Amino acid sequence: MKPPVLILRPEPGASATLAAAHAAGLDAWSFPLFAVAPVAWDAPRPDACDALLIGSANAVRHAGPALSPYAGKPAYVVGERTADAARAAGLTVAAVGEGGLAPVLAEVPPGTRLLRLAGRERIELAPPPGVTLVERTVYASEPQPLPRECARLLKTHVLPRVVVLLHSAEAARHFAAECERLAIPRPRIALAALGPRIAAAAGAGWAMIATAQKAEDGALLALAGQLCQ
Repeated sequence: MKPPVLILRPEPGASATLAAAHAAGLDAWSFPLFAVAPVAWDAPRPDACDALLIGSANAVRHAGPALSPYAGKPAYVVGERTADAARAAGLTVAAVGEGGLAPVLAEVPPGTRLLRLAGRERIELAPPPGVTLVERTVYASEPQPLPRECARLLKTHVLPRVVVLLHSAEAARHFAAECERLAIPRPRIALAALGPRIAAAAGAGWAMIATAQKAEDGALLALAGQLCQ
């Protein structure tokens, strides 16, 4: 019996990962553990910043009409999906990074005044010399209870193993807490994490914790396929 692969990330990313997982031949199920909602934010004057720093397509989706005055400005982003969202919003993508914001931040030239649009939970960043950074929270991911159907799958003893995809450290911590709350045993659950920091946030006691070779969905799904063997 092929182990099921559980996707916990919020929509619309969950549906995109689910479609890619099915295309890869995985027995995948989507159970979003977070609901993403916009947060009212105080937008600086467009002439007070030179470029934007964006680590998630959610920041673009939920920034709302206040993002419009920044149209045409350069955007330093993580991942092609975020780049597509930035272009659709009228921004000019200056650089696309992988594996977190730190590498793409290093590409910002000295003298740049950056506006970072981010979620409520985010990694602290130290801008390179000569670069100033102003941050605004434009969305929040609200944790949700683990769905009953998901809990039943995790507790089904006829399954040899369940593989869980973790796209963020916040998801790793919340999933671990939900397993504790619902008395779901960890030794039959294999975790596929998008990065080392995410894997560390999940804690110990799992059947296995593995990290994708690249911080991208394709690499994470390839890892999940390996864990299903």
